[in-house]
Amino acid sequence: MLRIYYKKAKDEEIQELSEARGGCWIHVDEASTTDLEELAKLTKIDYADLLDCLDKYELPRIERSGHNLLIFTRYPTDQEIGLYTSTLTLILANHYFITICPHRSLLIKNFLNQQNKFSTLQNTKLLILLLMKINQEFTGQIRRVRYNVLSAEKEMIHVESDDITSLTKNEEVLNQYLSSLIPTRNVLEGIHSGRFTSLYEKEQELIEDCVNSIRQSEELCSIVLKSIRSLRDAYQIIFANNLHKTIKLLTALTILLSIPTMIASIYGMNVELPFAKTTFAFSLVMGFTALVSIFGLWLFKKKRWL
Repeated sequence: MLRIYYKKAKDEEIQELSEARGGCWIHVDEASTTDLEELAKLTKIDYADLLDCLDKYELPRIERSGHNLLIFTRYPTDQEIGLYTSTLTLILANHYFITICPHRSLLIKNFLNQQNKFSTLQNTKLLILLLMKINQEFTGQIRRVRYNVLSAEKEMIHVESDDITSLTKNEEVLNQYLSSLIPTRNVLEGIHSGRFTSLYEKEQELIEDCVNSIRQSEELCSIVLKSIRSLRDAYQIIFANNLHKTIKLLTALTILLSIPTMIASIYGMNVELPFAKTTFAFSLVMGFTALVSIFGLWLFKKKRWL
């Protein structure tokens, strides 16, 4: 679904147009091949290049298609099971600024609702602002995962299988974030070099700030990943220790229970046995069995086998 926006720097609100015109921002949500065909006709971009915008596994990169600049990025999302980032393509065309997303992009919606001071006529600055917004989303999500990990550390004594599942999910989320942040930083450094588009001094400063911000997000992501690995090792130690205690308890109980079982087996034999003709034979045997079992229990406690 195509939406066309237009805004000058002095305008308070962004306008939504019915037809594209020079200096507008074209955004495609839940992009389809029909939308891409329409964009290819409008911008003269090769349709084969636009098809990459629908690839949900596309890595951040930058490339040229004629006089147009295509920047493939990723941003945090959970719209698909097992995939925690989504593709967002930013295109600097001759007369338009274009964004394409294969899913419904809440990031673009939030960006528009914030009423940022931008102009669709300044497409390079708009590109940088969107890249900064993407990094802010990454930073916020990384901090959320960090909070979850720190909360898990406080309750380490009571470890359940759900805790391991949550920890594994958080690790996968951060690994996907890191695999998007590093190539995104490379894209920004390429833009900052001036090889792909000319930048004003203010835009160069914004790019530098964005690169530094992404580096900080990478470092934070790496730190949280180290915490997760450390916590996972601690979980393994706790599980191993609990398993050892359980096996030790079961072994001790098996030995203790074998004492009355052995005595009962002996006195269940059809042969002449001591106290066979004694009136209180049953009480004597049961008392002896109880004393031996209590002694065994005391011995196990003393040796700390229980």
